[in-house]
Amino acid sequence: MNRMSGYAAGYYSYKWAEVLSADAFSAFEDAGLDNNKAVIETGRKFRETILALGGGKAPLEVFVQFRGREPTPDAL
Repeated sequence: MNRMSGYAAGYYSYKWAEVLSADAFSAFEDAGLDNNKAVIETGRKFRETILALGGGKAPLEVFVQFRGREPTPDAL
């Protein structure tokens, strides 16, 4: 067994978490960070999907429900 395989998998998961985080935050940027009403609505959608559904559905399915598409590293 390769000793680095566990490290590589862990490193990948951290990088993937960065992609998801940046992409989720870009939803707020897209709404307009200076638009209080839009930020509140985006926050509500985030709460009702990402936070509320958490482990109840597949993570990709929850993310797609929030963003309306699959995650992309473009926000990085």
